Amino acid sequence: MYAKIDNFTAEQQVLSQFAKLISHPARIAIIQLLAEKKTCISGDISKEIPHLNRVTVSQHLQELKSFGLIKGEIEGVKVCYCLDNEKFIEFQNLFNLFFKQTIAKIDCTDCC
Repeated sequence: MYAKIDNFTAEQQVLSQFAKLISHPARIAIIQLLAEKKTCISGDISKEIPHLNRVTVSQHLQELKSFGLIKGEIEGVKVCYCLDNEKFIEFQNLFNLFFKQTIAKIDCTDCC
């Protein structure tokens, strides 16, 4: 079966998937916390972000991990989470190129 998403380039699809992934403020908060700590966080991240419960944090961590933005290593009964710096640089480069190419093409002389 042919999906409408196939009409878009691989780059467009990746950019959109990344944008969708980070569109939730809880995921932004988790990413910022992991970046701020600059180390693997094991234990209950919901204690660090008190307005999120454990189940919610766990679900968001799974989404971030499945996309490859964070790494998780099992240490006994705990999982240690940290950011994947290389993946963030990859997405930064993709978005920088997207904005650079888009801005270069903007010509608003005839727009509203």
